Amino acid sequence: MKSIKPEELQKNTFSMIGKEWLLVTACKEGKVNTMTASWGGLGVMWGKNVAFIVLRPQRYTKEFVDAGETFSLSVLDESYRKTLSYLGTVSGRNEDKVAKSGLTVTEEDGTPYFEEANTVLVCRKLYAQPYDPSCFIDKSCDEKWYPEKDYHTMYIAEIEKVLVR
Repeated sequence: MKSIKPEELQKNTFSMIGKEWLLVTACKEGKVNTMTASWGGLGVMWGKNVAFIVLRPQRYTKEFVDAGETFSLSVLDESYRKTLSYLGTVSGRNEDKVAKSGLTVTEEDGTPYFEEANTVLVCRKLYAQPYDPSCFIDKSCDEKWYPEKDYHTMYIAEIEKVLVR
């Protein structure tokens, strides 16, 4: 993979996040965990190129993201759709889903990602905040997406490196 500047990324971010999906991957105490995500975004905040992701409190991967300073966002092509679906529905608490996925974990500057990815964003956390239900202006979003009141935590992270195939 080669490293490019975030401004050189040629992918459509709406397709990359919403259609192709992302693998959010982090390390805690020498163990790697990942989950599939289709919500988030890329942009500029505080003069930095950033990614933002949201994780529900019950997701095991959240513990890994919370434990470290960095995480990665890996984008894999359509041939990995079944694997992405598996990684999004099975918890790493119950089995070693990374090993069972057949994907190859590698790392960049100590941050794990998947060798099979066509695009990787290596991110350093800047900010995290749980969603506050009182802040919903459009209350239908709260009603539709949070019937269990399991509000996401939003993370804003500086994109330190973009790797592309």
